[in-house]
Amino acid sequence: MNNKNKSNLRVLALGVAVAFSGGHVLADQYQDAAKRWLDGEFTESSLTTAQQQEELKWFIEASKPFRGMTINVASETITTHEYESKVLAKAFSEITGIQVQHDLIQEGDVVEKLQTQMQSDRNIYDAYINDSDLIGTHFRYGKVVAISDMIANEAKDLTLPSLDLEDFIGLAFTTGPDGKIYQLPDQQFANLYWFRADWFERADLRAQFQKIYGYELGVPKNWSAYEDIAEFFTDHVKEIDGQRVYGHMDYGKKDPSLGWRFTDAWFSMAGAGDKSLPNGLPVDEWGIRVEGCRPVGSSVARGGATNGPAAVYATTKYVDWLRKYAPPEAQGMTFSEAGPVPAQGNIAQQIFWYTAFTADMTKPGLAVVNEDGTPKWRMAPSPKGPYWEEGMKLGYQDAGSWTFLKSTPEKRRLAAWLYAQFTVSKTVSLKKTLIGLTPIRESDIYSDAMSKAAPKLGGLVEFYRSPARVQWTPTGTNVPDYPKLAQLWWQYIAEAANGEKTPQQALDGLAAAQDKVLARLERAGVQGSCGPKLNKKQKPDFWLSQPGSPKAKLGNEKPSGETVPYNILLQGWANASQ
Repeated sequence: MNNKNKSNLRVLALGVAVAFSGGHVLADQYQDAAKRWLDGEFTESSLTTAQQQEELKWFIEASKPFRGMTINVASETITTHEYESKVLAKAFSEITGIQVQHDLIQEGDVVEKLQTQMQSDRNIYDAYINDSDLIGTHFRYGKVVAISDMIANEAKDLTLPSLDLEDFIGLAFTTGPDGKIYQLPDQQFANLYWFRADWFERADLRAQFQKIYGYELGVPKNWSAYEDIAEFFTDHVKEIDGQRVYGHMDYGKKDPSLGWRFTDAWFSMAGAGDKSLPNGLPVDEWGIRVEGCRPVGSSVARGGATNGPAAVYATTKYVDWLRKYAPPEAQGMTFSEAGPVPAQGNIAQQIFWYTAFTADMTKPGLAVVNEDGTPKWRMAPSPKGPYWEEGMKLGYQDAGSWTFLKSTPEKRRLAAWLYAQFTVSKTVSLKKTLIGLTPIRESDIYSDAMSKAAPKLGGLVEFYRSPARVQWTPTGTNVPDYPKLAQLWWQYIAEAANGEKTPQQALDGLAAAQDKVLARLERAGVQGSCGPKLNKKQKPDFWLSQPGSPKAKLGNEKPSGETVPYNILLQGWANASQ
């Protein structure tokens, strides 16, 4: 063999060796990244280390067809999603080779982008984390790829074997009347009652309250007690440690967020809807009546409850309490502006407080946190209004959930599906829960890590371990077009909040406006056999005289106040969970 041929062979052999070595380097790159993230970040998990390694190995293999792609996803800006955007997106990219642009935008913008993509069939984002409140919209318009369909078909080989759907606590919220799962829960938080436990335990305040109201200061079981406690701290106590204090906190500025507290839970807490979980049937907390799966009306005249006595009562209390018992500036605040106020230390209680604020309410140095890191406050179930009955929804639970649209090219959708699964996988979900405090998995809720964290979380863990949590649910399937209907609420509620109209007048306008939207959807015929079909108008007495919602006005809307000691409440939860 001449020297030229020998040289060629050496070059060839070297090329093969380099290529082989490069393959190994490439494979090692992702495995090394997985090991690095396991050792440095995902140290707390319901899985063993070996099980975590197995999950990440699966992601490395499953991602091969998509390596080099960049996917775009969007979510609202809360602590949980900030962790996903800043940490989990980076981890996923390094472990899989799929780049992720995870945009954090305002909740309203998420809905707007989603709506635009649904209407135009133009791909804007490859996946969204949006509230399961849109479930009624999603299953009716046919623009969303049902998760259960995807798992059974194009994503059959791209679905994490250990995804364990039964472990998700909010799956009922993302399931349509057809039994299909339309969205994958990513984070959850509830609206609960919040109060200053240290003030409620003071002997002097307890004696003063007993003398004035004739019963013990404690966690209010009904709205009557909440109102008494609000009056007590605002009008009788007035100052604690030289600081002006208030017995209630809320917000009243004309802003989209004003509608959320009503569509979320204000009416359900008062008892305006029907029995049935996760949402009242046939009438839900929005006051919308359905027959089968078809919305038939919002106004009392059509069998709805949006302007019924229970809704009017609830709105009246909202307006009265805001004016009488909250700081004067609360009337000009939005949701995001009002949220941090209790942490400043001058609020005694809040009937409607989102557990999403827990992370920000436990920071060292706050006026409401002890030096040892334990909170001066606690959370508890919201008190019930006089129209509430056993078997009804009691409050709201947000379930931000992964949503995939048919307008997204399949390959991009499947790559995004891998990222979505990564953000909720058991390898990372416990760490994410400990940071954002928005649990989605039963296995995380009952983990040793959550038990260890519980004393600093003011009742969050106890709530999520209690059977009571099933009474807190998102907006359900009665609402056929969430974006269109939700935008009505804040405009009409504002009329009552600013005194422009009475609660009855404002809700009459809201109910009529919702009926108009339902009528337009009926005429358009775009929602198929589950689209609206309005009832003919009847005299209100026709519906108010029948059992269930809408409910006739009670003779006494303020029964005697009832409270319960917090330790007794916790013990009841613990016993019920056993």
